[in-house]
Amino acid sequence: FTQLLTQLLFTWHFFGCMEVFVLIVMSFDRYVAICKPLRYTTIMNQHVCGVLLIMAWVGSCFHSSIQVLLVLKLPFCGSNVIDHYICDTQPLLKIACMDTYFINLLIVFNSGALCMVSFIILIISYIFILHSLSNKSAEGRKKALSTCTSHIIVVILFFVPCIFTYTRPPITFPVDKMVAVFYTIGTPLLNPLIYTLRNADVKNAMRKLWCDQLCLEMTKNRRLQLIIL
Repeated sequence: FTQLLTQLLFTWHFFGCMEVFVLIVMSFDRYVAICKPLRYTTIMNQHVCGVLLIMAWVGSCFHSSIQVLLVLKLPFCGSNVIDHYICDTQPLLKIACMDTYFINLLIVFNSGALCMVSFIILIISYIFILHSLSNKSAEGRKKALSTCTSHIIVVILFFVPCIFTYTRPPITFPVDKMVAVFYTIGTPLLNPLIYTLRNADVKNAMRKLWCDQLCLEMTKNRRLQLIIL
């Protein structure tokens, strides 16, 4: 049971909630950078960044603690095997020896509301960003959209499965485990790829690496041809 709480508290809900808050902070950072570029260094100073980071940690700890408290109230008197890949709260409700309707509502109000409210905040921030782009030049719009594209992709890939999982009644679908694998493993694995491919320095380094590799292969082929001749 201690291992279950550890996985539920630290491995999933704490860091999952932390990712939600980090995505919100990143959207605020992009809003300031695009809409108020001359005041960016004043608004996003070290003190503000530190406060935002502390708020993200505190909010994640509060969210995960609520999940653990809900699990502690569940009585388990039968099988201790869940049909899922992770020890999440909703799979645990299925093996609890009590009526879990009210607890499921609390989970929806906690995790579901967190996902929905955060997603709405992100959508609103990008509405302001897109509205501000109407006053910029074509080159400025292209640069701003290029900066935001990677963040928008990550937001969609992360929030759509989470909203599907945590904002519905306790109904089991065959696709639940596939969705859980996607937002717990797939999205974190795609994050480095999505963000690095939007970075000009990384793309230039990859082009240089590919060119060097191609030149090396061409040199080897020429030497092989000379040896054969």
